[in-house]
Amino acid sequence: MNAPIETLTPAQIVAELDAYIVGQNEAKRAVAVALRNRYRRQQLSEQDKQDIAPKNILMIGPTGVGKTEIARRLAQLARAPFVKVEATKFTEVGYVGRDVDSMIRDLAANSVRLVEAERKELVREAAHRRMLERIADQLSTELPEFQAQSHEMGFSADYPVQTSSEFDLEKARAKLINELEQGLHDDKEVDVEIEEQGTNFLQVFTPGGMEEMGLDMLGANNPFGGARSSYRRLRVVDAKPILEESIAKDLIEPNSLNQEAIHRAEQTGIVFIDEIDKVAIKSGGGSGPDVSREGVQRDLLPVIEGSTVATKFGALRTDHVLFVCAGAFHISQPSDLIPELQGRLPIRVQLNPLGEDDFGRILREPKNAIVKQYQKLLEVDGTRVSFTPSALDEVAHFAVELNKKLENIGARRLHTLMEKLLEDLLFEAPDCGNRELSFDVADVRRLLGPLVENADQSKNLL
Repeated sequence: MNAPIETLTPAQIVAELDAYIVGQNEAKRAVAVALRNRYRRQQLSEQDKQDIAPKNILMIGPTGVGKTEIARRLAQLARAPFVKVEATKFTEVGYVGRDVDSMIRDLAANSVRLVEAERKELVREAAHRRMLERIADQLSTELPEFQAQSHEMGFSADYPVQTSSEFDLEKARAKLINELEQGLHDDKEVDVEIEEQGTNFLQVFTPGGMEEMGLDMLGANNPFGGARSSYRRLRVVDAKPILEESIAKDLIEPNSLNQEAIHRAEQTGIVFIDEIDKVAIKSGGGSGPDVSREGVQRDLLPVIEGSTVATKFGALRTDHVLFVCAGAFHISQPSDLIPELQGRLPIRVQLNPLGEDDFGRILREPKNAIVKQYQKLLEVDGTRVSFTPSALDEVAHFAVELNKKLENIGARRLHTLMEKLLEDLLFEAPDCGNRELSFDVADVRRLLGPLVENADQSKNLL
């Protein structure tokens, strides 16, 4: 999608999510409205902008119903800075682990990459032209016409001398650049300077726990590495993208890039915090690891409410960053979060458990449907696989039955069943040549029926 997601209407955003996610319309609508509000806020005056805070979202639902998938698709749709983190990776200040500010530093880094990619596209044409000129300058020393011109200017050459009237250096250079554009010299070799990126961070203990300290400030005195350059002899076809990327990077002014990236992260940044229920304390808790979990919640408060976080690209204020949290809450409840954190997540969305019809749609409808994935993989080995509608319905039925007998892992059960269904075929396909196979309901019952009936014995497999 070319347009930034902020310009899309809520209906358009929901339509994009519908292409990959079955059901959960309430969650899709809540996310779509929140994103549209970002666009609406950008159209207001500066004073009004400061008065409007984002309405953070808490998505509640069992595992395998689409919470994480919504985040993943948002990341692909959004051209706004986006970061997805797991709440379980954080620990309270003073404990070994990452502190919550690290997700804002990650957001700043993602914003820099986003803005850098956009600016590279703006200078892509100029960088492409300079790349061709640089390669032409190297190749020209090996071509007879250019060597003859050098001989005429006083250098030795192994080729007959041509007068300036017989040879126009600029025209020959332009011709060479045109030939490079057409790929006529792709098999020749040139020397390319390649920047080898060393280690630019070091894990150290800080008042905020163990963090990654940037080493860019050490410059050439960096004892841990940093950027080092070396020359390699490469074919022209391989050297082109490397040179073009290097030249495009040189054409970008880094200071203004960082300023724009920080501004973009502050105004349109989105942070998705998954597994938020894992830091909730069940009523009556309060010892052992629960202490750190409650500490994580307390540390999240100022970040979500609005604070300034120091990053290596500059200070980033989180007042207008949108936070979307999600959790299964199958052991704890949203009410087990500390009240202050609950208040900072005003929009609650309940995701519904998936039924047999939903599982059938998940197998068939999404662009990346599980069945389509296996069909594409097997086509590589010349095997074309199809499934009758009743066969897919039976797989969906087995998934529901297993979720009832064993742990309910939602739609993730479909991956397990499809892998078991096609296990032998995936193993044998490379040795069987081109063929076409169709699975009907009898095949599904024959291959999966015994496993489902003896779910207690096969629970480690399913």
